[in-house]
Amino acid sequence: MGVIAESQFRSLVEQHQSMVYSIALRIAGDRGAAEEIAQDAFLELYAALKKMESEDHVRFWLRRVTANRATDWLRRKAVRPDWSAEQWDESYEAAIADRVGGAEVRLEQMVSTLPEVLRGAVVLRYQEDLEPDEIATLLGQPVATVKSNLQRALGLLRRKADVMLKEFKRERVG
Repeated sequence: MGVIAESQFRSLVEQHQSMVYSIALRIAGDRGAAEEIAQDAFLELYAALKKMESEDHVRFWLRRVTANRATDWLRRKAVRPDWSAEQWDESYEAAIADRVGGAEVRLEQMVSTLPEVLRGAVVLRYQEDLEPDEIATLLGQPVATVKSNLQRALGLLRRKADVMLKEFKRERVG
């Protein structure tokens, strides 16, 4: 057995559950799916405990598995259209704003409308604060692909933010 003993499993779940759920939610965009993905990730961790060598290994492994499971879920469901900034769904924005409100929600909404391959890179870079080379290793992609995906995602987010800002200005003036 590795450094991580089975008796430590409960503390590992408590320690990492918010990170795992957050990654799953931000990539999948569905609370129920995020809960299932997190549960699956921890079940896989339990089965792989003997292979874990350290706390860092566990954290890295959970990030990778969670991102992969969330991406798999998106592919199976195929529920996320690739919206352009001009096709912004205002009813979706209003529904989220009613639940929580504020700029954080709008940003989270914009991230949730990114194509899955871009969304995963953004979540891992800016939520989990991973470097592009770490994301590349985690997702099994070349570093150049990760950097390109991040650049494309940020460009798309800027365009969406511009559209949102123009709409906001029109509402304030009108």
